[in-house]
Amino acid sequence: MSSENGRSDRPPAQDPPGGEQLALIRETVRRAKPPRARPRTWRGAELAERDPVARVLVDKGLLHLDRLFDYAVPAAMDAEARPGARVRVRFGAGERGGRREGGGLVNGFIVERRADSDFPGVLAPIAQVLSPEPVLGPGLLRLCRAVADRYAGALADVVQLAVPPRMARAEKAPAAGAPAAPPPRPPEASSWARYPAGPGYLRALAEGESPRAVWTALPGPHWPDELARALAAALASGRGALAVLPDGRAAARVDAALTALVGDGRHVLLTADAGAEARYRRWLAVNRGLVRCVVGTRAAMFAPVHDLGLVAIWDDGDPSHRDPREPMPHAREVLLLRAARDRCGFLLGAHSGTVEAAQLLRTGWARPLAADRDAVRASAPLVRTVGDGDEARDPAARAARLPTLAWSTVREALRRGPVLVQVPRRGYVPRLACDRCREPARCAHCSGPLEATGGGAPPRCGWCGRDTPGWACAECGGTRLRGRVFGARRTAEELGRAFPSVPVRTSGRDHVLDAVPDRPALVVSTPGAEPVAEGPGYAAALLLDGWALLSRPDLRAGEEALRRWLDAAALVRPHTEGGTVVVMAEPALRPVQALVRWDPAGYARRELAERAELGFPPVSRMAAVTGPPEAVAELLAAAELPSDAEVLGPVPLPVPDAGRPRRPGGPPPGERWERALVRVPPGSGAALAAALRTARAARLARRGSEPVRVRVDPEDIG
Repeated sequence: MSSENGRSDRPPAQDPPGGEQLALIRETVRRAKPPRARPRTWRGAELAERDPVARVLVDKGLLHLDRLFDYAVPAAMDAEARPGARVRVRFGAGERGGRREGGGLVNGFIVERRADSDFPGVLAPIAQVLSPEPVLGPGLLRLCRAVADRYAGALADVVQLAVPPRMARAEKAPAAGAPAAPPPRPPEASSWARYPAGPGYLRALAEGESPRAVWTALPGPHWPDELARALAAALASGRGALAVLPDGRAAARVDAALTALVGDGRHVLLTADAGAEARYRRWLAVNRGLVRCVVGTRAAMFAPVHDLGLVAIWDDGDPSHRDPREPMPHAREVLLLRAARDRCGFLLGAHSGTVEAAQLLRTGWARPLAADRDAVRASAPLVRTVGDGDEARDPAARAARLPTLAWSTVREALRRGPVLVQVPRRGYVPRLACDRCREPARCAHCSGPLEATGGGAPPRCGWCGRDTPGWACAECGGTRLRGRVFGARRTAEELGRAFPSVPVRTSGRDHVLDAVPDRPALVVSTPGAEPVAEGPGYAAALLLDGWALLSRPDLRAGEEALRRWLDAAALVRPHTEGGTVVVMAEPALRPVQALVRWDPAGYARRELAERAELGFPPVSRMAAVTGPPEAVAELLAAAELPSDAEVLGPVPLPVPDAGRPRRPGGPPPGERWERALVRVPPGSGAALAAALRTARAARLARRGSEPVRVRVDPEDIG
């Protein structure tokens, strides 16, 4: 390491160079280093004549710094430093941000230009305008502020979710669109005629009204076209439209259907599959008003569509609709905010039903959009059940661990087309147990669960990844292992042995199939990765290991199991064409009965009624406060909670083992954390979020305070 005068800090191995030699060395090093571009600080520069003060949202994402900071606008930046533009400013904690010189350079957004500032000192100037493109407009800023307030988060965190990263080439390239084209013609009702209120809903959108509906979609392949027709109806009224889908495959299906209806250039597809530059270019086209319709995945919930006429979400119960980044907003709730603020139409569609959708119907905020029972029975496959007590096995089915009913259903269906097999977990044998005492098999090093990887390899720890040859049970000394849960790979292997003449294909996280041809094949898939079968659909479907979905320790276990079963069963042909679904779960359970009757709305209503009795969301608003015990107690004591708030707990959380990877937002390995739930009745949710946000910001402002995580409307409260 070298000191400031250029000499080595270590004892010299030889006499140091003389002054001329040292100067020559310095000059040589200076010339060898490439020049570094630095944003100008504009000290003493002339300021803009009009509105020389810029209010800047600094991209820090810290609650105690969640406010706007004033900066001076140099005259040379006057034209580019417009509201909504990205800038670089000097910001230093302890120096009140940009209101003094010093600090590091950080990104930010100009929110507004003003003639003066309420800060009495000398303002630091903007260091650099990164781009004059106004990407954070007033409408988008108001939406981000509303989302931050609802989830007790920082505005800068929400803006990071709403505004994509800048791509300079995309800003320079012309954005595609059809701004001068007249609105398209209102679409025909087509398959919407199967719903008594369907044609009227489309007609209301096309005439400029703002109907709000919860749509229980019939099984079959028609829902992408039906959703596209709702978007096209909003476009026909001269307004914009936005649809949020759970994954890129679903978004691509709606994109193709909408293109067939209204042609190219009237909408854009916003998904990660397009790449960062292409996605940003499409986003810019929407922000500039060149395109007025967006179909996309979760991040599209913030798309700055002009003059919204309809916001729609498909399958709101899918976990991918909740952003894992702070403050963890849910796309359904963001779209509800947009529908209320913009007074536009709203459409929540799914094959299943969530308690939140049932609550919208119960309060009258939205109307049901569903088919009558005769249409449901005509469209749905036949659903049959196999309980855990059914021990009958066909000799030829023993290798595939399938009951006789399931085996015979597969055998008959393979004569007509492909068969879907849904397995709750991926992998080979995700969990192992001792064959003698049935105790879970655990790693001797970190106590993690052992998993079989196939191919004759020894079991491997699911936490630390170590192979464990020569395993012995710590309880009974047994050395033989058996599977507790079988994954997709193991299931595919066993089915291949049971049906050797039939091709077996797998679809899961590592490789997701978009579609399979209409010919005999076994398609083994994990939930959410089921490919669409071409033609009339799958001839049959097996829903294996239902207990694995129903045994999740949270309130949504039954709702989530039913959602995954319905999504898979909806890909099967109607029972009039021989379509059959076999679910391996106890027939008396409520989710299984709802699947047999194909009654997701009724199940959601009953779940909502039970939650109302218990005071659980969505009937109430709730927040989870998680962290070290002392920190949780301090935050709850400092928070000025609403008078009608009820604190449940705190209760200790499971202590993660040292070898297990840390879950995002969870306690570090070996550390004890607690969780408290704060519940308020309807109408006090905003006050609860504000109180927790203020208390958390005060803690963060004190250095050395232990972190506390606040999560509004948590889903895993069971």
